[in-house]
Amino acid sequence: MIFTAILSASLALAALRIANAVPHHSKRFACADGVHVTSNEVCCQLFPLVEQLQSDLFDGGECGEEAHESLRLTFHDAIGFSPTKGGGGADGSIIVFSDVETAFHANGGIDDIVDAQKQFMASHNVTINPGDFIQLAGAVAVSNCPGAPQLEFLFGRPAPVAASPDLLIPEPFDTVDSILARFADAGFNASEVVALLGSHTVAAADTIDTTIPGTPFDSTPGLFDTQVFIEVQMRGILFPGTGGNQGEVESPVRGEIRLQSDSELARDSRTACEWQALANNQAHLQTAFRAAMQKMAIIGHARDSLVDCSDVIPVPKPLPATAGPHLLPDTTQNDIEQACATAPFPVLTALPGPATSVAPVPPS
Repeated sequence: MIFTAILSASLALAALRIANAVPHHSKRFACADGVHVTSNEVCCQLFPLVEQLQSDLFDGGECGEEAHESLRLTFHDAIGFSPTKGGGGADGSIIVFSDVETAFHANGGIDDIVDAQKQFMASHNVTINPGDFIQLAGAVAVSNCPGAPQLEFLFGRPAPVAASPDLLIPEPFDTVDSILARFADAGFNASEVVALLGSHTVAAADTIDTTIPGTPFDSTPGLFDTQVFIEVQMRGILFPGTGGNQGEVESPVRGEIRLQSDSELARDSRTACEWQALANNQAHLQTAFRAAMQKMAIIGHARDSLVDCSDVIPVPKPLPATAGPHLLPDTTQNDIEQACATAPFPVLTALPGPATSVAPVPPS
């Protein structure tokens, strides 16, 4: 069994862990390949794996479907944790116990990336624990999206011992009260919840409306930019496919889907001002998202038991010079539904031309 081999190999890796994580870039170690330099010798084994991820899972380093889904998987694995209800957090249980966890309603559609990562691990003889693999793949995936921050990656998570309990993953039809309470149970405040939703700038939906798979959440799904925080704040006028789907509300442009939960978080007094603060501030989005992901990626683990291998993660490209926060074509500032009570929504210019339709994210 592949996971027997993975778990056995993890015991050997455990012996290589150091008691305290080495601060990122405080030391430099030259790897035996003569090419890479890292903060800790144990990280050297990850460079070839990163190269294989880029070439064989992410289509040569694209911010495409597998990258989007790998980022989603980091969250769905990690948030399966509660101090009172159980779950191991970011431990890879969603891969090891996939028969259980992919059947959860909140994990609809995630079986594709779970299967893809399991097949990758098997075909490339991957010998790190699944929890490490999921977070590594997610961080590499994000690095392929221009405008993203370089995410931290800590190495050395122990193998999972059981499946996560059901009903710990928020759903798009949940109330804001329910979502904030679930995140608070896992250790996140309201601002961190909004920051984590920055992931929706490079996300698409396959299962909300099954008639239109690959429908993005904003108009620039290949860029890690602030557009999702602008476009979710715009007045909804249509459904991109069929109406009446659970967890979906009207979106502002054809070809774009809007989650009910995003819409309500953007308009709730507890989260609206932080949502608005991210609408035209790329640096703030990068900093807030990196910090929230840094926290999420080690749910269930002690930070000082892990090794900082962040320097194996590629540095993302900056946003193109032509990119920047904007309104959609044929819209005006009046299409913004102001929700923050303490500051006006930033004044933005619409792209020129008539209203257009957002293209779906193509399958690989």
